[in-house]
Amino acid sequence: MCAVESRERKGYLVVKLNEVPKISLCILLGLQHYITMFGGTITYPYLLSNKMCINEQDPARGYLIATNLFCAGFATFIQTTFGIRLPIIQGPTFTFLIPTIAILDLPVWKCSTDDEITSKRANSTNMPQTVTNEEYDQVWQSRMREIQGAMIIASLTEVLIGCTGIMGLFLKYISPLSIIPTITLIGLSLFKEAAGSAGENWLISVLTIALMVLFSQYLTDASIPLPFHEQKHGFRWKRIKIFRIFPVLFTIIIVWSICAILTKTEMLPANNGARTDARITVLHNSPWIRVPYPFQWGIPSFTASAVLGFFAAVIASAIESVGDYYACARLCEAPPPPKHAINRGICFEGLGCLTSAIWGSGSGLTSYSENIGAIGITKVGSRRVVQTAAIIMIFLSIFSKFSGLFATIPVPIIGGMFMIMFSIITAVGLSPLQFIDLNSSRNLFIIGISIFTGISIPKWIAANPGAIDTGVQSIDQALSILLSTGMLIGGVVGFFFDNTLPGTDEERGIHKWIAVPTQDEKDTEEGLKSYDLPFGLHSFLQKYPIFSYLPISSTYANPPSDTSSIEKQAKSLNARESQSFSEDMTPV
Repeated sequence: MCAVESRERKGYLVVKLNEVPKISLCILLGLQHYITMFGGTITYPYLLSNKMCINEQDPARGYLIATNLFCAGFATFIQTTFGIRLPIIQGPTFTFLIPTIAILDLPVWKCSTDDEITSKRANSTNMPQTVTNEEYDQVWQSRMREIQGAMIIASLTEVLIGCTGIMGLFLKYISPLSIIPTITLIGLSLFKEAAGSAGENWLISVLTIALMVLFSQYLTDASIPLPFHEQKHGFRWKRIKIFRIFPVLFTIIIVWSICAILTKTEMLPANNGARTDARITVLHNSPWIRVPYPFQWGIPSFTASAVLGFFAAVIASAIESVGDYYACARLCEAPPPPKHAINRGICFEGLGCLTSAIWGSGSGLTSYSENIGAIGITKVGSRRVVQTAAIIMIFLSIFSKFSGLFATIPVPIIGGMFMIMFSIITAVGLSPLQFIDLNSSRNLFIIGISIFTGISIPKWIAANPGAIDTGVQSIDQALSILLSTGMLIGGVVGFFFDNTLPGTDEERGIHKWIAVPTQDEKDTEEGLKSYDLPFGLHSFLQKYPIFSYLPISSTYANPPSDTSSIEKQAKSLNARESQSFSEDMTPV
């Protein structure tokens, strides 16, 4: 590798993967990661609360936010410590929201709270005249238990996919054309929820969108002088690109304050969604401290039709995470994760989802791409920083007043955030287009047919709820859920055609997708040690050759003939790039 390129790459990161910054710096950088994933953490429970039929004033809305924080913190810690061992945040994923909505949109689960309670009262005696909080709780908790059961089985499937090495075996079949429709359709499928929430007050929603765009796009390079204290020099002024770090937080604080002023001056009508006192009782009714615990909503229920819908979310989440692993390794200047690390990463992601299901967060967990992007912005790739962020998430989750406060954010503000976040998800899904040959009619056909069918079939199912009638109710529900999940349909269609229609690896974008920065042999060898299990576990596994056959073991060794095509192609591509670079640097 050229010496110039070597110096450039070695100066890229401020803090490298295995380096440990000072505790104070770890806390600040960890808090930054927490704020980066803040938007997804509060928006998912908000959407879920409405679909679960949770009362507007119920403190359970805050409990869901706290539970999501707790589970995300735990999953992040075990993933960075024992899983892929890259600085990747785990958090609620909208991938699981699509089958959740499909399940809760079934006639049996659609919100009709009063009718549901009345029906149950008809079969009971000595019931009080007024509806009790316990009766309302049973309505939404029964829905949560249905989602919990399906998610538990699906999470165990993801654990199995990782632990048995199935994910590693299928790497050679996954390409950008498999990912594009899967991720793109997640964002496109949520436009209805975004428009519905923003429609509560379009002026506030548009203001939210405008400020988000202003801070995150136009002012991203604007630096603000802020005071900092140093032991040697005392207080000094430093210019910080603060809008790049906190665009979501600044937007929420500003628009929330405007809504509070409009509410206090009675400039907003009584039933307007932008009023800050619409759900203020959520904050009042939330206890100061509440620790989330397993099965806090009751024993989960297991339905075959619901389970099938979540299988699609598991596969989509696993595929998305593999792409995140390669992206994070690139930003951290680490070699591409070996097969055992990818297997272990998917296994521990499944364990994180399982924890989330058992605790009843209502959400699966996956790697957060936005936090990976934060590594590229801050130039800090330390594993310890993300582990600190995980501890912060767990710590803050026990303060219910904190979660209850964010549950009172006016609906139009959330709607504006939806418009931005869901559009970014859609754009992220389309971003692998940069790797494929867009002049290929084969590729254009696959992209078009997969996305179009992923939109059309769920729309038809929604418009014709009784169209599927096999005579068996459980089969009807299972098919309705599967055919309502656009990302499953689009992903399956894209995967099928991409692996059956003739096409070269260059045409499919495989070479560019898996390309990694060229490294010398010493750097690669040291970097690969980053994926070894910690606390002496790797040394222990080395003592017993039998563990070399365990797909998640850091001693897992593949025979040369079993090397995955991705690894072979990466080595070949890097060799060609190195030769080409040397030729370009030859003096004339």
